[in-house]
Amino acid sequence: MSLRISILGSGSKGNAALVSTDRVRVLVDAGFSFRSLTQRLAAIGESADDLDAILVSHEHSDHIKGLRTLLKKQKRPTPVYLTARTAGELEWGEPNTAVEMFEAGAQLTIGDLEVDTFTTPHDAIDPVGFCFKAGGYKIAHVTDLGYLTESIKHRIHGADMLILESNHDLDMLKVGPYPWFVKQRVMSRVGHLSNEAVSEYVTSGFDPATRILVLAHLSGNNNHPEVARMFAGDALEKRGASETRLLVAQQDEPSEVFEF
Repeated sequence: MSLRISILGSGSKGNAALVSTDRVRVLVDAGFSFRSLTQRLAAIGESADDLDAILVSHEHSDHIKGLRTLLKKQKRPTPVYLTARTAGELEWGEPNTAVEMFEAGAQLTIGDLEVDTFTTPHDAIDPVGFCFKAGGYKIAHVTDLGYLTESIKHRIHGADMLILESNHDLDMLKVGPYPWFVKQRVMSRVGHLSNEAVSEYVTSGFDPATRILVLAHLSGNNNHPEVARMFAGDALEKRGASETRLLVAQQDEPSEVFEF
């Protein structure tokens, strides 16, 4: 049994990932247009028609932009997993959509894939993060959070691969083009994780046995891949995690398919 993931795109303009095993293919968020989603899936040899489930982390448009059209165009019903409060914020468009409600903290089973869900501190109605488990491997996927709670640190510990938000650089944000109230929201405890916060976590709490660390959801205005990489790379060195592979997720193209 294998566990695979490709980040189809991650950033302020859209987010989606594909998690798969030998039996199932699960889309995590649908924050791109239907056309872009199908193109990104095709780029890694996959098709939207083969999806077995869709997971929704929260209702912000950069995570659900293409969901309605995707569901309408599916050749077979594809269940959507999300919390009841998040479901209440969405316009489905298709009355026969198979909706699977769960509460944050629940463990889901989708074929041979186990999915642990957990609450994240973000200014959405009921946002969640995910840990995926199959074949003895674990991938943690957590973006859109103002800070790393102790509960989240516990949940993501022991992951073979960690996909973690590194949204903004504090100095770039402070002098950037956003209005002050938006800057305050981004920096708040229900906003987004900064490079500095990621560095602090990696230095003090990161599991050095983690094989791959992917920095995700970078701001196009208030961050730069090399700045985020520098912060995290220095922190990995201080942590003694020199064997951990460090990557930055791209906004405009899918990542490689990581396989365990």
